[in-house]
Amino acid sequence: MSYSIQYQALMGMGPKDIPHWEYLGCPDAESFITGIDYYEHPQQCRQRLAEIYPKLNIDIPATDAPRPRPKLNLDVNSHDIDTDGRHVVRWGDGITYHWDFGQNFTTPEQVFAFSPLEKGDFRNTGIVTAWDFRSEDALYDYFRAQYPAEWGDKAPEGSTAMAGTYQTMFMWPLLCFGWDMFLETCLDERFERLMDEFAELNRRLFRAFARLPVNFITCHDDIVNTRGPVCSPKWMHKYIFPHYEEFWSIVKDAGKEVIFISDGCLDEYVDDVMALGACGVLCEPYTDLRKIARKYDNPFLAGEGDTRILARNNPEEITAMVHRMVETAQMSGGYHMRIGNEFTWNTPVEAVKLYLDLCNELGHR
Repeated sequence: MSYSIQYQALMGMGPKDIPHWEYLGCPDAESFITGIDYYEHPQQCRQRLAEIYPKLNIDIPATDAPRPRPKLNLDVNSHDIDTDGRHVVRWGDGITYHWDFGQNFTTPEQVFAFSPLEKGDFRNTGIVTAWDFRSEDALYDYFRAQYPAEWGDKAPEGSTAMAGTYQTMFMWPLLCFGWDMFLETCLDERFERLMDEFAELNRRLFRAFARLPVNFITCHDDIVNTRGPVCSPKWMHKYIFPHYEEFWSIVKDAGKEVIFISDGCLDEYVDDVMALGACGVLCEPYTDLRKIARKYDNPFLAGEGDTRILARNNPEEITAMVHRMVETAQMSGGYHMRIGNEFTWNTPVEAVKLYLDLCNELGHR
């Protein structure tokens, strides 16, 4: 069977052509490259972009209905207000999600009085994966409807079908309680009960994932920032990593591969993540992907490209970056081209085009 280059790379098989795993957050660049206005004809624009860059592996809108143009917001100190009255700014072809989490928790006593299991149904709560966690079967039914009925309980051979979660464990208390309350309460012994209850919610989720007709599970948790770990190894080995091992075993035993996703510099925790069952990581350029490529056998890797380099719009610097990415790709059959800290809506359009053109030209083994 002839597998797509995306599937080959996900499986660490080292396809000759190196695929992308990009977030395309600069619609003006798409219009610039294709000559088709993204907002007037989003489907036509993406179809043309896919023709120009066949390794890009992009989502194409189902219809060509025009999209509203975002307000131009060049003032970093200004903001818009979303329908819930929360602060947002421009992102891609729309606006950002808010990060005003934990509004209902202003004291540690409120945090420790909360029961995730008693709550169960997190729909309409404003957290990212706002699902109903009260029942494994309900979770399964919700996700199963997103895949073709004829697949049954197994994805076709070579399929890149995926399911995933934004809050594998670490993000649960962050999204529920907010940063301030998380940091104020996470060292208290009473925090253990909360994490055990969050774990039970995700235990149901991963059991549902194991039954889905998918070959890959993406697991996101921002366990680090740009300078490294947020919490100590001791804390992580108590509250986070044992649950990763359990959850990932559930889906791996069902024949699925686990991809771990985190912002920031993951260097200190990469070995833990790999040992617990991930086939690789999608991260940001603060992480040393070459070190991972050298140490492991064809791991999945994505995120070495740096949007700060694109922002400077220096052709020599962009060319050097792509050459380095292609060199790293020779070290791992699971490598994907990706701007790890993502294209921003105001990335210079010429820089985006040069990056994609160079990937098209040089992105081979």
